[in-house]
Amino acid sequence: MSKSQKTAPERVSLIGAPTDVGAGRRGSSMGPEALRVAGLHKMLRGLGMEVVDRGDLIGPLNPEEKPVNGYRNLKEVAAWNGLVRDAMYEALKDGDFPILMGGDHCLAVGSIAGVAKHCHEAGKSLSVLWLDAHADFNTPDTSPSGNIHGMPIACLAGHGPKELTGLGHAVPILDPTNVIQVGIRSVDAAEKELVAENGLTVYDMRQIDEHGMRRVMDMALAKAAEAGGHMHVSFDVDFLDPSIAPGVPTTVPGGPNYREAQLCMEMIYDSGLTCSLDIMELNPAFDRGNMTAELAVELVSSLFGEQTLARTHSNRKYSL
Repeated sequence: MSKSQKTAPERVSLIGAPTDVGAGRRGSSMGPEALRVAGLHKMLRGLGMEVVDRGDLIGPLNPEEKPVNGYRNLKEVAAWNGLVRDAMYEALKDGDFPILMGGDHCLAVGSIAGVAKHCHEAGKSLSVLWLDAHADFNTPDTSPSGNIHGMPIACLAGHGPKELTGLGHAVPILDPTNVIQVGIRSVDAAEKELVAENGLTVYDMRQIDEHGMRRVMDMALAKAAEAGGHMHVSFDVDFLDPSIAPGVPTTVPGGPNYREAQLCMEMIYDSGLTCSLDIMELNPAFDRGNMTAELAVELVSSLFGEQTLARTHSNRKYSL
Protein backbone atom coordinates (compact mmCIF):
# COMPACT_ATOMS: atom_id res chain seq x y z
CA MET A 1 0.00 0.00 0.00
CA SER A 2 1.14 3.56 -0.62
CA LYS A 3 0.40 6.83 1.09
CA SER A 4 -2.26 9.04 -0.49
CA GLN A 5 -1.48 12.40 -2.02
CA LYS A 6 -3.60 14.19 0.58
CA THR A 7 -1.83 16.09 3.33
CA ALA A 8 -1.50 14.26 6.65
CA PRO A 9 -1.04 16.06 9.99
CA GLU A 10 2.52 17.16 10.58
CA ARG A 11 2.59 15.97 14.18
CA VAL A 12 0.49 13.46 16.09
CA SER A 13 0.32 13.17 19.87
CA LEU A 14 -0.46 9.79 21.43
CA ILE A 15 -2.15 10.00 24.83
CA GLY A 16 -2.69 6.83 26.85
CA ALA A 17 -5.58 6.55 29.30
CA PRO A 18 -5.18 3.10 30.87
CA THR A 19 -8.40 2.64 32.80
CA ASP A 20 -11.56 0.52 32.76
CA VAL A 21 -13.19 2.52 35.56
CA GLY A 22 -16.34 3.22 33.53
CA ALA A 23 -16.87 -0.33 32.29
CA GLY A 24 -18.45 -3.39 33.82
CA ARG A 25 -15.62 -5.76 32.84
CA ARG A 26 -11.94 -5.27 33.54
CA GLY A 27 -9.17 -5.16 30.91
CA SER A 28 -9.57 -2.02 28.81
CA SER A 29 -6.85 -0.49 30.98
CA MET A 30 -4.42 -2.57 28.90
CA GLY A 31 -5.63 -1.04 25.64
CA PRO A 32 -3.00 1.70 25.22
CA GLU A 33 -0.10 -0.71 25.54
CA ALA A 34 -1.75 -3.17 23.16
CA LEU A 35 -1.92 -0.41 20.54
CA ARG A 36 1.75 0.38 21.09
CA VAL A 37 2.65 -3.31 20.75
CA ALA A 38 0.62 -3.41 17.52
CA GLY A 39 2.82 -0.62 16.15
CA LEU A 40 0.54 2.43 16.13
CA HIS A 41 3.42 4.87 16.44
CA LYS A 42 5.52 3.06 13.79
CA MET A 43 2.61 3.07 11.37
CA LEU A 44 2.06 6.82 11.78
CA ARG A 45 5.76 7.54 11.31
CA GLY A 46 5.70 5.39 8.19
CA LEU A 47 3.07 7.73 6.78
CA GLY A 48 5.47 10.65 7.22
CA MET A 49 4.21 12.16 10.44
CA GLU A 50 6.16 13.16 13.49
CA VAL A 51 4.81 11.18 16.43
CA VAL A 52 5.06 12.24 20.06
CA ASP A 53 4.02 9.63 22.60
CA ARG A 54 3.03 11.66 25.66
CA GLY A 55 2.86 8.49 27.73
CA ASP A 56 0.05 7.27 29.95
CA LEU A 57 -2.00 9.45 32.23
CA ILE A 58 -1.99 8.37 35.86
CA GLY A 59 -5.34 8.32 37.58
CA PRO A 60 -7.20 6.44 40.31
CA LEU A 61 -7.50 2.67 40.34
CA ASN A 62 -10.79 0.97 39.59
CA PRO A 63 -12.49 0.43 42.98
CA GLU A 64 -15.11 -1.88 41.40
CA GLU A 65 -17.85 -0.43 43.56
CA LYS A 66 -21.57 -0.99 43.15
CA PRO A 67 -23.57 1.89 41.61
CA VAL A 68 -24.46 4.80 43.87
CA ASN A 69 -27.42 6.91 42.72
CA GLY A 70 -27.24 5.16 39.37
CA TYR A 71 -23.52 5.70 38.69
CA ARG A 72 -20.68 3.27 39.21
CA ASN A 73 -17.31 4.72 40.26
CA LEU A 74 -18.41 8.29 39.55
CA LYS A 75 -15.59 9.94 41.53
CA GLU A 76 -12.92 7.95 39.68
CA VAL A 77 -14.60 8.43 36.29
CA ALA A 78 -14.67 12.20 36.83
CA ALA A 79 -10.99 12.23 37.84
CA TRP A 80 -9.92 10.31 34.74
CA ASN A 81 -12.01 12.52 32.47
CA GLY A 82 -10.47 15.65 33.93
CA LEU A 83 -7.01 14.31 33.12
CA VAL A 84 -8.05 13.37 29.60
CA ARG A 85 -9.68 16.75 28.99
CA ASP A 86 -6.52 18.61 29.93
CA ALA A 87 -4.26 16.32 27.88
CA MET A 88 -6.37 16.60 24.72
CA TYR A 89 -6.65 20.37 25.10
CA GLU A 90 -2.90 20.81 25.58
CA ALA A 91 -2.10 18.67 22.53
CA LEU A 92 -4.43 20.73 20.35
CA LYS A 93 -3.06 23.95 21.81
CA ASP A 94 0.41 22.77 20.76
CA GLY A 95 -0.84 22.34 17.20
CA ASP A 96 -0.85 18.53 17.31
CA PHE A 97 -3.40 16.01 16.10
CA PRO A 98 -4.25 14.14 19.34
CA ILE A 99 -5.08 10.44 19.48
CA LEU A 100 -6.53 9.25 22.77
CA MET A 101 -5.74 5.59 23.36
CA GLY A 102 -8.35 4.19 25.75
CA GLY A 103 -9.40 2.91 28.08
CA ASP A 104 -13.17 2.55 28.16
CA HIS A 105 -15.56 4.87 26.37
CA CYS A 106 -16.52 6.90 29.44
CA LEU A 107 -13.32 8.81 28.63
CA ALA A 108 -14.99 10.40 25.62
CA VAL A 109 -16.56 12.93 27.99
CA GLY A 110 -13.13 14.32 28.85
CA SER A 111 -11.71 13.88 25.38
CA ILE A 112 -14.51 15.78 23.69
CA ALA A 113 -14.61 18.37 26.49
CA GLY A 114 -10.96 19.16 25.76
CA VAL A 115 -11.62 19.35 22.03
CA ALA A 116 -14.71 21.51 22.59
CA LYS A 117 -12.73 23.95 24.74
CA HIS A 118 -10.11 24.27 22.00
CA CYS A 119 -12.79 24.80 19.35
CA HIS A 120 -14.54 27.42 21.48
CA GLU A 121 -11.35 29.40 21.91
CA ALA A 122 -10.49 29.07 18.22
CA GLY A 123 -13.98 30.09 17.09
CA LYS A 124 -14.61 26.73 15.40
CA SER A 125 -17.71 24.59 15.43
CA LEU A 126 -17.42 20.94 16.48
CA SER A 127 -18.97 17.77 15.13
CA VAL A 128 -18.44 14.23 16.44
CA LEU A 129 -18.45 11.09 14.32
CA TRP A 130 -19.25 8.26 16.74
CA LEU A 131 -18.34 4.78 15.43
CA ASP A 132 -19.88 2.33 17.87
CA ALA A 133 -22.24 -0.57 18.36
CA HIS A 134 -23.96 1.43 21.13
CA ALA A 135 -25.63 4.84 21.24
CA ASP A 136 -24.14 5.53 24.71
CA PHE A 137 -26.99 7.86 25.64
CA ASN A 138 -28.01 6.18 28.87
CA THR A 139 -28.81 7.96 32.13
CA PRO A 140 -29.28 6.47 35.62
CA ASP A 141 -32.99 6.10 34.79
CA THR A 142 -32.30 4.07 31.64
CA SER A 143 -29.03 2.25 32.36
CA PRO A 144 -29.43 -1.36 33.52
CA SER A 145 -25.89 -1.41 34.97
CA GLY A 146 -24.83 2.07 36.07
CA ASN A 147 -21.67 1.72 33.98
CA ILE A 148 -20.73 5.18 32.76
CA HIS A 149 -19.15 3.93 29.53
CA GLY A 150 -22.78 3.66 28.37
CA MET A 151 -23.47 7.33 29.17
CA PRO A 152 -20.84 9.61 27.55
CA ILE A 153 -23.01 11.12 24.82
CA ALA A 154 -25.77 11.85 27.34
CA CYS A 155 -23.25 13.55 29.64
CA LEU A 156 -21.84 15.61 26.78
CA ALA A 157 -25.38 16.69 25.91
CA GLY A 158 -25.96 17.85 29.48
CA HIS A 159 -27.81 14.82 30.87
CA GLY A 160 -25.74 13.52 33.74
CA PRO A 161 -24.00 14.36 37.00
CA LYS A 162 -22.42 17.78 37.40
CA GLU A 163 -19.06 16.06 37.96
CA LEU A 164 -19.13 15.16 34.24
CA THR A 165 -21.45 17.69 32.58
CA GLY A 166 -19.39 20.46 34.20
CA LEU A 167 -16.05 19.35 32.73
CA GLY A 168 -16.37 21.55 29.65
CA HIS A 169 -16.37 25.23 28.83
CA ALA A 170 -20.18 25.24 28.84
CA VAL A 171 -23.22 23.04 29.51
CA PRO A 172 -23.96 21.21 27.34
CA ILE A 173 -20.40 20.51 26.28
CA LEU A 174 -21.60 19.46 22.84
CA ASP A 175 -24.67 20.18 20.75
CA PRO A 176 -26.21 16.69 20.33
CA THR A 177 -27.48 17.62 16.87
CA ASN A 178 -23.81 17.68 15.81
CA VAL A 179 -23.34 14.03 16.82
CA ILE A 180 -23.36 11.53 13.94
CA GLN A 181 -23.42 7.87 14.92
CA VAL A 182 -22.59 5.00 12.57
CA GLY A 183 -22.83 1.24 13.11
CA ILE A 184 -25.34 1.35 15.97
CA ARG A 185 -27.05 -1.96 16.75
CA SER A 186 -27.58 -2.08 20.52
CA VAL A 187 -29.75 0.57 22.19
CA ASP A 188 -31.62 0.09 25.45
CA ALA A 189 -35.40 0.51 25.25
CA ALA A 190 -35.70 3.75 27.23
CA GLU A 191 -32.47 5.05 25.69
CA LYS A 192 -34.12 5.07 22.24
CA GLU A 193 -36.47 7.87 23.31
CA LEU A 194 -33.60 10.03 24.57
CA VAL A 195 -31.69 9.58 21.31
CA ALA A 196 -34.73 10.71 19.33
CA GLU A 197 -35.58 13.60 21.66
CA ASN A 198 -32.05 15.03 21.54
CA GLY A 199 -31.73 15.05 17.75
CA LEU A 200 -28.74 12.77 17.19
CA THR A 201 -28.12 11.65 13.61
CA VAL A 202 -27.94 7.85 13.75
CA TYR A 203 -27.06 5.43 10.94
CA ASP A 204 -27.72 1.99 12.37
CA MET A 205 -26.76 -1.35 10.85
CA ARG A 206 -30.09 -1.65 9.04
CA GLN A 207 -29.28 1.50 7.08
CA ILE A 208 -25.82 0.14 6.27
CA ASP A 209 -27.42 -3.13 5.16
CA GLU A 210 -29.98 -1.34 2.99
CA HIS A 211 -27.85 1.43 1.49
CA GLY A 212 -24.28 0.17 1.86
CA MET A 213 -21.39 1.72 3.75
CA ARG A 214 -20.53 4.13 0.94
CA ARG A 215 -23.93 5.82 0.91
CA VAL A 216 -24.14 5.91 4.70
CA MET A 217 -20.70 7.51 5.00
CA ASP A 218 -21.55 10.01 2.26
CA MET A 219 -24.55 11.12 4.33
CA ALA A 220 -22.66 11.06 7.64
CA LEU A 221 -19.73 13.09 6.35
CA ALA A 222 -22.00 15.56 4.57
CA LYS A 223 -23.75 16.15 7.89
CA ALA A 224 -20.39 16.68 9.62
CA ALA A 225 -19.32 19.09 6.91
CA GLU A 226 -22.47 21.14 7.47
CA ALA A 227 -21.34 21.71 11.04
CA GLY A 228 -17.98 22.86 9.68
CA GLY A 229 -14.79 23.44 11.62
CA HIS A 230 -13.43 20.47 13.56
CA MET A 231 -14.59 16.84 13.28
CA HIS A 232 -13.66 14.54 16.15
CA VAL A 233 -13.83 10.78 15.48
CA SER A 234 -14.56 8.54 18.47
CA PHE A 235 -13.83 4.96 17.39
CA ASP A 236 -15.12 2.29 19.76
CA VAL A 237 -13.57 -0.97 18.61
CA ASP A 238 -16.89 -2.77 19.23
CA PHE A 239 -18.10 -0.88 16.15
CA LEU A 240 -16.57 -3.83 14.28
CA ASP A 241 -18.14 -7.25 13.97
CA PRO A 242 -16.77 -9.51 16.74
CA SER A 243 -15.78 -12.13 14.16
CA ILE A 244 -12.91 -9.83 13.17
CA ALA A 245 -12.51 -7.91 16.44
CA PRO A 246 -13.10 -10.12 19.50
CA GLY A 247 -10.97 -7.99 21.84
CA VAL A 248 -13.74 -5.84 23.35
CA PRO A 249 -15.75 -6.24 26.56
CA THR A 250 -19.19 -5.75 24.97
CA THR A 251 -19.36 -7.64 21.67
CA VAL A 252 -22.51 -7.21 19.57
CA PRO A 253 -22.89 -9.45 16.49
CA GLY A 254 -23.77 -7.98 13.12
CA GLY A 255 -21.29 -5.12 12.87
CA PRO A 256 -19.29 -3.90 9.85
CA ASN A 257 -17.05 -6.48 8.23
CA TYR A 258 -13.42 -5.91 7.25
CA ARG A 259 -14.08 -4.28 3.88
CA GLU A 260 -16.93 -2.12 5.19
CA ALA A 261 -14.70 -0.89 8.01
CA GLN A 262 -11.85 -0.13 5.63
CA LEU A 263 -14.15 1.83 3.33
CA CYS A 264 -15.50 3.77 6.31
CA MET A 265 -12.00 4.80 7.37
CA GLU A 266 -10.83 5.59 3.85
CA MET A 267 -13.82 7.87 3.31
CA ILE A 268 -13.18 9.63 6.62
CA TYR A 269 -9.68 10.40 5.38
CA ASP A 270 -10.93 11.48 1.96
CA SER A 271 -13.28 14.00 3.60
CA GLY A 272 -10.36 15.97 5.05
CA LEU A 273 -12.47 16.83 8.11
CA THR A 274 -10.84 14.91 10.97
CA CYS A 275 -8.75 16.81 13.53
CA SER A 276 -8.72 14.48 16.56
CA LEU A 277 -9.38 10.81 17.35
CA ASP A 278 -10.29 8.40 20.14
CA ILE A 279 -9.57 4.65 20.02
CA MET A 280 -11.73 3.12 22.73
CA GLU A 281 -12.70 -0.13 24.47
CA LEU A 282 -9.84 -2.27 23.18
CA ASN A 283 -9.60 -5.07 25.76
CA PRO A 284 -6.65 -7.46 25.37
CA ALA A 285 -8.16 -9.76 28.01
CA PHE A 286 -10.73 -10.84 25.42
CA ASP A 287 -8.45 -10.70 22.38
CA ARG A 288 -6.65 -13.45 20.49
CA GLY A 289 -2.96 -12.78 19.90
CA ASN A 290 -3.49 -8.99 19.83
CA MET A 291 -5.41 -9.39 16.54
CA THR A 292 -7.96 -6.72 17.44
CA ALA A 293 -5.27 -4.18 18.28
CA GLU A 294 -3.49 -4.96 15.02
CA LEU A 295 -6.73 -4.52 13.08
CA ALA A 296 -7.42 -1.24 14.87
CA VAL A 297 -3.97 0.04 13.86
CA GLU A 298 -4.56 -1.06 10.28
CA LEU A 299 -7.89 0.76 10.18
CA VAL A 300 -6.39 3.89 11.70
CA SER A 301 -3.72 3.77 8.99
CA SER A 302 -6.54 4.01 6.43
CA LEU A 303 -8.06 6.91 8.36
CA PHE A 304 -4.68 8.67 7.98
CA GLY A 305 -4.35 7.99 4.26
CA GLU A 306 -2.83 4.55 3.72
CA GLN A 307 -4.35 3.01 0.59
CA THR A 308 -3.69 0.62 -2.26
CA LEU A 309 -3.38 3.27 -4.98
CA ALA A 310 -2.92 7.03 -5.04
CA ARG A 311 -6.27 8.70 -5.77
CA THR A 312 -7.32 12.26 -6.49
CA HIS A 313 -10.52 12.02 -4.36
CA SER A 314 -12.14 14.60 -6.60
CA ASN A 315 -15.55 13.03 -5.96
CA ARG A 316 -15.08 12.67 -2.21
CA LYS A 317 -14.46 16.26 -1.11
CA TYR A 318 -16.82 17.77 1.45
CA SER A 319 -17.01 21.54 1.55
CA LEU A 320 -16.78 23.41 4.84
